[in-house]
Amino acid sequence: MKLLLPAARLERWVANFEARHGPTQLSVSAGLIGAAEDGSTFKLSRSFDRPYEADPDISAFLSSLEPLEDWGVLLVRKGGFAAARLEADRIVSHKVGKRHVQGRTKAGGQSQQRFARRRDNQARAANLAAAEYARQILGSTPWIVTGGDRQAVTQVRSEIKLPAQVDSRWLECANPNRFVLDQAIQDAMCAEVIVSNADEVTSADTQGGAVR
Repeated sequence: MKLLLPAARLERWVANFEARHGPTQLSVSAGLIGAAEDGSTFKLSRSFDRPYEADPDISAFLSSLEPLEDWGVLLVRKGGFAAARLEADRIVSHKVGKRHVQGRTKAGGQSQQRFARRRDNQARAANLAAAEYARQILGSTPWIVTGGDRQAVTQVRSEIKLPAQVDSRWLECANPNRFVLDQAIQDAMCAEVIVSNADEVTSADTQGGAVR
């Protein structure tokens, strides 16, 4: 199981994990690892692809979670886009917009082909508009987190050729608007938690299945 948790909730989450699974030993291996008495484990990873290599202590981990000083978010999906540039957790510039892109049709033959071409042209025009605004907003920011529709994001990135490094974290999101953008920014700053519960592992082993 994978979770994204803000720093304010992490200490309580770890305490609840230990209450459910028993005394938990902490160690460090690129992230903060917890191994409980019943065999359950968790791994806490920092945002922005930063490995954690300090003390095996939740307080030390929490103190390392400050966001980058210069970074951005780019979301593109179904004709909509959102881009924001941030200094730590403060938005310094942003743009949200949408271009019309028709939905899919069940028609067949030449009508379907004409519809598909029109839809593709609309999607490309929307992505070109998104690319222009993303270039203005993100500029020379060194790090961006992306999300939405992978094909659309790839097209926008190919148009603007930003020098930024792209975060490995992918943000799942609805059609971009300001609310979706704000939530994506919060998700980008969260710690990632991967949990393996001992009872789930035992159940999967018993049934001959795999834990995903």
